[in-house]
This record gives sequence, C-alpha cells and structure tokens, in this order.
Amino acid sequence: MKHLFRKSSRTLRSVREFARGLRHTDHPLLVHLVPIRRCNIDCGYCNEYDKVSPPVPLEAMLTRIDHLARLGTSVVAFSGGEPMLHPDLDALIARIRSHGMIAGLITNGYLMSPKRIEALNDAGLDYLQISIDNVEPDDVSKKSLRLLDKKLQWLAEYAHFDININSVVGGGIRNPGDARTINRRARDLGFSTSMGIIHDGSGLLKPLGPNERIVFDDVMGQINSGRQVMKNLYSGIRRFQANLADGKPNDWQCRAGARYLYICEDGLVHWCSQQRGSPGVPLASYTVQDMRREFLTPKWCAPMCTIGCVHRVSRMDFWRKPQRGETGTQPGRVRQAS
Repeated sequence: MKHLFRKSSRTLRSVREFARGLRHTDHPLLVHLVPIRRCNIDCGYCNEYDKVSPPVPLEAMLTRIDHLARLGTSVVAFSGGEPMLHPDLDALIARIRSHGMIAGLITNGYLMSPKRIEALNDAGLDYLQISIDNVEPDDVSKKSLRLLDKKLQWLAEYAHFDININSVVGGGIRNPGDARTINRRARDLGFSTSMGIIHDGSGLLKPLGPNERIVFDDVMGQINSGRQVMKNLYSGIRRFQANLADGKPNDWQCRAGARYLYICEDGLVHWCSQQRGSPGVPLASYTVQDMRREFLTPKWCAPMCTIGCVHRVSRMDFWRKPQRGETGTQPGRVRQAS
C-alpha cells in the first residue's frame, strides 16, 4: 500500500511539474548534478569519469541543491562518475525532496544491495536509470547483464521508485544484438526501457552500421509498442532517434543552459556532459537572466547531438520563442578519462 501511495504521489508531482513547465519558461526542467567524478568501473567510450576525484563536500552539495530550488527546478538527478560512491547521497536525495523537487539517480548499478535500495526508498528517491551495454563484460564496457542481473532482481523486489533500463548500440559495442536480450529482461522484471546511440567524444553522432540499425529498429519497436509507450517516461523522441540512426541531422532548438543544466563537480553550469565549458558559469551566480540568454542561444552541436535527455526537455518549448542570433561556440573537447 505504501508503495502504491508513493507511486501515485510521484505521478501527481510529475503532472504538476509538466503543467508548470508549459506555463513558464524561466526555470530548469531537468538538472544533472555531479556529486563525484570518480567511477568504480571504466568503460572504453566514456569521458565522464576519473579514478581519483574525491566526493564534493556535503555542505557544497546542499548549497547547490538549495540554489537549484531557488531557480524553480523541477527535477534534479545525480550523475557522475558514479554518484553512489558519494558517502552522503541519501542526505542529498532527501534535501532535493525537502524542496518539493523530483529526485533522480543515474548509476551503473554495481553498488546496489537490498540495504542500499531500502535506504534510497527512505531518502525519497523518485526514479533511477541504469544503462546496460552488453550481456557479457568486455574491454569496452563492464556494464553487463550477467554482472548486474542480481542487482536488477533486488530492485524489482525492494525498490519503491521508478526504474528505467537503457540499452545501447554503436560506440564500439561488439554485439549489438545484446540490446534485444537486455530490453527483454528489463521488461520481464517490470521496468520501463529505453535505447540510446552512443556518441563520440564530443557528444555527437556516430551513425549505425547495417546490423546495428536492424537491432535498433527491433528494440525501438518493442519500446514503442502497446503499454510500453504509456509506461515509458523516456520515450517520445522517436523521430530524433530515427534520424540519428540514419546519420541525419536534427533540426531542433536545444534549450540547454536553460531548461536543462549540467552541473559539474566544480559547481559550474554547462550545456551538457559533452559540452563542458559552455557557458561554464558558477551555479552560485547563475540567474534567470543566464537562463533566458541560453534559452535563445542556438547551439553549434545541436544538429548531430545524441544527448537524449536534452532533446526530451527541449521538446516542451519547440513551438515558442525561436532561437536567433549568434550560435554558441565550441569550447574545446572535454577532458578524457584518466
């Protein structure tokens, strides 16, 4: 009964935030907040981690969360690195919820256990996403179904939050057909599923080969069929993903820096994880005026962007305030994993 109540409450809060986003544009819909850059695994295609960074101090993280609340943020999701390495993660989730914001977590899943899942329940986590790249681990990715399946079973049994399992193609994944197995297993466990195309080091398109495209079409057909469309919070950008699979650009208005913010471990605001340095403004001094500027700034990387979360939140405003003026410039490549 408690689980059903929390799910109903989460749905009502999501609907409320969706309606607020339609009415007003001067607040972020989704923020990805990095509490630690370190990761406990190393995937060959990833440029978002290192092996040495300490966790951001608790007080600094709480201050950032409080400022995001003042900006009117709808959803704050932790990413990394591996955010579950942060020793105060539960307190950070609780702080998000104390402000009435929706709390999310993007994790590789390795540190899940029944005890940790219960702690995440108690903290008030709303949703969690795990990307699984293959069935068996290899030198490209350790995020494999064989190593994570027990964790998924625990999540199905104990979690009171929504769970999405993301499968991928491209980016050197050796067996694209593994995505079918991963998607099927996740659905059998009752999770929503999604699929992504792995980007290059700048977050841009790597077109799919013929075999990858067949798998992509098969899995996307399952995701976008029947109940899954209604259940899957991560669907709704089919045309964008189909164009990427064909190697075609997308004509859209990226609202990164406004509706979507990426906050790195140093507390700086960036367009996304792959364009760190733009605008590179401290969150502590980020204002509505900054968001209004970025809302109307065309992004040089938008046509070939594969960052699905930015597409999803930007769809809210596709019909209003066309972007004009000088295109935001490329700040240089993000730092690579070390």
